[in-house]
Amino acid sequence: MLKRSIARVFWAVSRWTLVGQRAVPTRPTILIGAPHTSNWDFVLMLGIAWRLGIDVHWLGKKSLFRGWRGPVMRALGGVAVDRDDPSRVVAEVVGQVHSGTVFGLVITPDGTRGGNDFWKSGFYRISRETGMPLTLGFVDRTTMTTGLGPTIETTGDVRADMDRIRAFYADKAGVRPERRTEPRLRDEDTAVDGQSTSST
Repeated sequence: MLKRSIARVFWAVSRWTLVGQRAVPTRPTILIGAPHTSNWDFVLMLGIAWRLGIDVHWLGKKSLFRGWRGPVMRALGGVAVDRDDPSRVVAEVVGQVHSGTVFGLVITPDGTRGGNDFWKSGFYRISRETGMPLTLGFVDRTTMTTGLGPTIETTGDVRADMDRIRAFYADKAGVRPERRTEPRLRDEDTAVDGQSTSST
């Protein structure tokens, strides 16, 4: 496969080392990309996916898909998001899950290259609505390593789930550590689906 060949060359010459859990997902999963602090994260994400043979999709704002960029972005797995109708994206993901397609949906919940106080909750909401687990992808400048960590099932207990995520990313710095955002949702006392964590 051409993509795997390109990825092998990339990892052979890259300063970064691909490590961690290398089992290819056997069911649809949400691939968390964090800490997201640089555009290089996108290159590393593709390198990981292509090397492991994972069919990946990622969400991007509609403006990225205008003109000549559209076909390129879609060929790289991009899915255009209309911010006026975000529910359509969830419906498309659910449709792919039910079709039996095995893929990884890459989401960077800490926003665009850091600079936020909280992670966005969309990844958790999609996980709960689709039943997709979370595979924790990482970039760590301090060790110059990147790869896939554990895959976890969300329980609906947002704080407990986020505690597990925080523990994994505690020593991960990102490409630009100064832009790192602590893995924390704005309100972890209330489940994203509107239910109190005490009742789930």
